Amino acid sequence: MRAPNETDLITFQGWTLRVRPASSATPRLLLLLHGWTGDEDSMWVFVRNFPADYWMIAPRAPHVAEPAGYSWRPPPSTTRGWPGLEDFRPAAEALISLADAYAAQNQINALQFDVIGFSQGAALTNTLALLYPERIRRAGVLAGFIPAHAESVVEKRPLNGKPFFVAHGTLDEMVKVEYARQSIQMLERAGANVTSCEDEVGHKVSANCMRALEKFFTSPVAQ
Repeated sequence: MRAPNETDLITFQGWTLRVRPASSATPRLLLLLHGWTGDEDSMWVFVRNFPADYWMIAPRAPHVAEPAGYSWRPPPSTTRGWPGLEDFRPAAEALISLADAYAAQNQINALQFDVIGFSQGAALTNTLALLYPERIRRAGVLAGFIPAHAESVVEKRPLNGKPFFVAHGTLDEMVKVEYARQSIQMLERAGANVTSCEDEVGHKVSANCMRALEKFFTSPVAQ
């Protein structure tokens, strides 16, 4: 018998994944997207108390980061500022293909799935939702931001009624809290229903916001 939070490290169609299968006949798929220099082991601290009906997949990003770990986009050729929506589009497209192929092999209904990302992974979470709103059921954006040059997509209100959870530290020096607040405004302009949590921490998620995250992802989604 499997332990409640036992995970498996696997390879699947060129991806390295850490997965926690669900103990439910009707599992829900949850993608866990690590930040810059992270890997497939980075996100599990956020979901230790999530229900057993979640089938969780934490993919390793495809690009090597310096000095260690992995990145969801190639190293930029110049220090040209904040990454844009198009920088994350290839990773978003690849994740949709991954979700479809993995779900088909494991007989999971993933027409809509949930996603949580941290930092760069949170920017990718926002990208996924903006580019593929019909595929995302709800999203968690932890210490992240909306990529640059997303305004034309936002104005189309693709996230109408979509539940989002945004957590950020007011002492974050890597992604300033002002970016998170601007991101919330943009998500709401895109139609999202945003639940937010701020706390006096740096580039991480506080205990209070962790509890709020768990509550958000264990509450029913309004139809």
